Amino acid sequence: MDSDTRELVDATLHQNLSGAGLDPRYVRAEGDSLWARATDGSEAEVTDFVGGYGSLLLGHNDPEIVARATELLAARTPIHSQFSRRPEADAVAGVLNTIAHRELGTSQTYYGVFANSGAEAVEAAVKHAEMDRGLRMQARLTEIAEHTGRAREAAGQGASASAEALARYGVTATGDRAADLEALLAAAEARNAATAAAAPVILTLEGGFHGKLAGSVQLTYNPAFREPFGTLAAPARFVPVNAADAVRTAFESESAVLLDPVVDGDTVRVEEVPAPVFCAFFAEPIQGEGGIVPLTEEFAKEIAAVSAEFDCPVVVDEIQSGSGRTGAFFAASHIGLKGDYITLAKSLAGGVAKLSVLLVAESRYRPEFEMVHSSTFARDGFSTLIALKTLEVMERDGGAVYRRAAERGERLRGALESVRRDFPEAVADVRGKGLLLGLELRDQSASPSESIAGAQGADILGYLVSGFLLHEHRVRVLPTGSASNTLRMQPSVGISDERIDRLETGLRAVCAALRDADEATLLGYLGTRTF
Repeated sequence: MDSDTRELVDATLHQNLSGAGLDPRYVRAEGDSLWARATDGSEAEVTDFVGGYGSLLLGHNDPEIVARATELLAARTPIHSQFSRRPEADAVAGVLNTIAHRELGTSQTYYGVFANSGAEAVEAAVKHAEMDRGLRMQARLTEIAEHTGRAREAAGQGASASAEALARYGVTATGDRAADLEALLAAAEARNAATAAAAPVILTLEGGFHGKLAGSVQLTYNPAFREPFGTLAAPARFVPVNAADAVRTAFESESAVLLDPVVDGDTVRVEEVPAPVFCAFFAEPIQGEGGIVPLTEEFAKEIAAVSAEFDCPVVVDEIQSGSGRTGAFFAASHIGLKGDYITLAKSLAGGVAKLSVLLVAESRYRPEFEMVHSSTFARDGFSTLIALKTLEVMERDGGAVYRRAAERGERLRGALESVRRDFPEAVADVRGKGLLLGLELRDQSASPSESIAGAQGADILGYLVSGFLLHEHRVRVLPTGSASNTLRMQPSVGISDERIDRLETGLRAVCAALRDADEATLLGYLGTRTF
């Protein structure tokens, strides 16, 4: 056997995590608890406010979901029966439609495209939207080709090109009516071909996060994640978040036209018709990795209205905000945002199975997509049945889970707001809804402590604060991925008052240390950690 003891998976990441004390090995999990293996071999219980980055609305290893999983495995349920009917997947889509009709106030049917992760659901959304755009573009070009043919027929009957059209599109008139008209038509065809061949326009928001795969990473705002892979796919156009005026500006600056010949008596003129260059507009109702930033109702309304005007589908990314976390199944329901596409993952399968789904409104759905997109593990018999059980739990008793998420979220938010009020020099903001909350630490670049100021300058303050809370207070939080001064709070609906109080106690200790530039307290755990 090879005696090489090098770590072969994420060694660099783990080394960086170790520097902040965030690399324990967790050996058990239940509810809102994780147990870390201590250096003496014992187990240390930690309250988990990270919640699988939003995957654990029902907590770690929810007994009812685990029992269902055990039952399915014991019954030898077919997991892999690809290229067959999968009624369990259809049942999941049916429940999601019922919820969408109730919460979003729409009567549209949504078709389901299943995948394994949130990023894959985003990739499927991009692919489907681009197929739809391509088919719309082809239909428009076919219509224009028919009009061009009629214009050439008219040329044979003595029709001439409009003088205004010749001048507008850079065709020098020679006096030869047939030649001039043919030159105009050729110029229009060339320009249309160039427009059709251009990369699609995808709009998304500054601060947004939609995954790290080759296509989805182009939609993720953080340049550290995106720029190394910028040549792999069409880049996105980023729109400032909650800046309603910027939406129309973005569309107008990216819009394009196709040139459509029109025979008008014995003259051929050219009309400019909108070209379907917009693939999709992506938006999270609450930006997760961008710092727990909710979209405003005004902004959501502008996205919907302007996107519809430019025939651009809206993709609502509910991967982190959805599945009940905000007090409703769809966070978009709080701001009236109805997506042509909706992506879901994380808590959809109870934190036990890996499952995501793309929902596509019937008005946009292209059946052809089913023949060109597939995935071995998508809509497998195990994960879809687990999702069906999870949805049953969530919808039970008139949505008691959603009410619990709202109530526990208010209790947690109250604790965070209390810390903010008492430590304004340490806490800049508290944001979010339900059990998707963020506490933003103030910039500490001017701290009298060189270590604290240096941590801020290196963009690791949020990680060191998380390490302090973990080792000194047995509370697990982490910064958001693209706004590292914002601590994420995404516990389960079972989070207790006692655990929230423990978090508040730890945060008060953090804020006092930041206020007092007390690096000995804040960073002392690095030399005394026991797990």
